[in-house]
Amino acid sequence: MSGLSFSQAARLVAQREVVQRGKDKSFLISLGITLAIVLAIIGINKVASGADSYDVGVVQGSGVPVAAVQAVGRASGVELHVSDVSAEQATARVRSGDLDAALTAPGTVLVHKKLSGTLRPLLEQANTQAVGASRLRDKGIDPAQVSSAFDVPALSVRAQDPVDKNADERTKVATVGTFLLYGQLIGYAMWVALGIVEEKSSRVVELLLSTVSARALLAGKVVGIGLLGLVQLLLIAAVGLGAALATGTVEGTSNAIVPIAMVLGWFLLGYAFYSVAYAAAAARVSRQEDLQNVTTPMTLVIVASFFGALWAGSHADSPVARVLGVVPPFSALVNPQRVSSGDAAGWETPLAVVLMLAVIAGLVVVAARLYEGAVLHSGSVVSWRTAWGGRTPAAASRES
Repeated sequence: MSGLSFSQAARLVAQREVVQRGKDKSFLISLGITLAIVLAIIGINKVASGADSYDVGVVQGSGVPVAAVQAVGRASGVELHVSDVSAEQATARVRSGDLDAALTAPGTVLVHKKLSGTLRPLLEQANTQAVGASRLRDKGIDPAQVSSAFDVPALSVRAQDPVDKNADERTKVATVGTFLLYGQLIGYAMWVALGIVEEKSSRVVELLLSTVSARALLAGKVVGIGLLGLVQLLLIAAVGLGAALATGTVEGTSNAIVPIAMVLGWFLLGYAFYSVAYAAAAARVSRQEDLQNVTTPMTLVIVASFFGALWAGSHADSPVARVLGVVPPFSALVNPQRVSSGDAAGWETPLAVVLMLAVIAGLVVVAARLYEGAVLHSGSVVSWRTAWGGRTPAAASRES
């Protein structure tokens, strides 16, 4: 073994992982696919949340002034493009789809097939106001005076526990972040596991261990692959935030900073937890066919955490949601959602981080010993007992 210190050896292994894995097509493909998915989500959300817009024609004999329809649209926040048309124009333009609806006669709306559920109450309101004003004038009453009498200021709402007006937008960003975080954790932890099995099956690990210690090899592999995951997540966050701001899906950078920062921070903690757990399990096998069996327990924990995060998002006041947001490893996916939505108490995140760091510290010690004890074994699956005991392959073979 060389005279490299632990940190020097780990740094060399990490650099090797970054260079080697960074050139891997699977890394670039996964980045491209993830970016495409994020941009698609932003685009779909933009279309779905876009302001409703309708083209309405008004025939002079309908009894409804153009101004009345326009006023109703402004009051409701629905964009109405209203124009004067003749009866013939109304018929032709509705049939061609140029107009969504046309008021053609008193109390009559012309549509091609079906009147929009959003447009119907607006046209009914405009018609009611126009007909009501006409009836008032017939009785010698000034409609403007009646309207003025009913022009009462809206109620002033004073909430005891007001809702953060930006919470919904932060929650929306955090939900997308939860999906990304789930994918990154399970993907990069599995990448660590696959790398270990590949090195064992090709016997490259034996050459590496002649130069660096098993613990330095494990640390370098975890750090190197983790750096790639962090870089990928930063790129996705930057592109996603830029697209969201450009399309108006997110109104301000401040509304996205909290959930993005939470996702990035919890990726580091979550990855540290899962990567060493996957590494310890992967060191027990020499074939990729056996890898799924030994990593299934950790995968189930990640999946359970993911669905726990989705459940906690809609059950914010539940004691279970509060517990999931604090207890490792569930907190890695649940806590960002709770903090972004404003449901987490001030003490939850500090406690969650401290608990996660404590668990990671213990897990690193255990995983390092298991990895060190199993990584040189080849053939059948190494038992936990053999890995923990650190027996040589020859000794383990004699006992079996």
